Amino acid sequence: MALQLRCITHFTPTPHSPSLLTSLKLIISTTPTTNNKLHRSSKLLIVSSSSSANSTVSSQWDSWKPEKSAAAPSLSDILWPSAGAFAAMALLGKIDQLLAPKGVSATIAPLGAVCAVLFAAPSSPGARKYNMFMAQIGCAAIGVLAFTVFGPGWLARSAGLATAIGFMISTRSIHPPAASLPLLFIDAVKLQKLNFWYAVFPGAASCVLLCLIQAMVCYLKDNFKF
Repeated sequence: MALQLRCITHFTPTPHSPSLLTSLKLIISTTPTTNNKLHRSSKLLIVSSSSSANSTVSSQWDSWKPEKSAAAPSLSDILWPSAGAFAAMALLGKIDQLLAPKGVSATIAPLGAVCAVLFAAPSSPGARKYNMFMAQIGCAAIGVLAFTVFGPGWLARSAGLATAIGFMISTRSIHPPAASLPLLFIDAVKLQKLNFWYAVFPGAASCVLLCLIQAMVCYLKDNFKF
């Protein structure tokens, strides 16, 4: 806004002269064109700020709803991953029967989450083979180390989980199911006797079987749609 000011050095009010405030109002003038542009800019700024605030609130609420861009899954997209999970747990259960005399098991809870990632979201970062095996081996070893240093209890769980997450971030191997491996080792007495063998069994070893089943699930999803 262009302002035109004239300096008043001597102003002596008289009964017939205007007041100082009135004089200043007369002296300070604005250019109409510039004033209109400023008004439009102010309105635009207010509207954009309001739109930004509304979009932030909207995005927060959108996270509570299904993704709009995602198409409704077909029956085959539901059936084949579910069948793969059934086959995976059935085969691991059979392996458990063979390993029962040795007191170990190939079936652990985190493998259920691995099945969900591999079969339901095979293109997600967590389903990458590098991410899965790096995180499975590293986080399991971290759980053993945390138990060895701190023993059972909250400190071992906290340190193990924090270190596991830091390990996955630093090695760029984010695989969420692996974060539970340190907690599982610290709390499961039957797994503690495996010591550092826990880094490869049952997590990483069982993931080899799950990868084979994932290949079959992806093939069925691509070639047998209904």
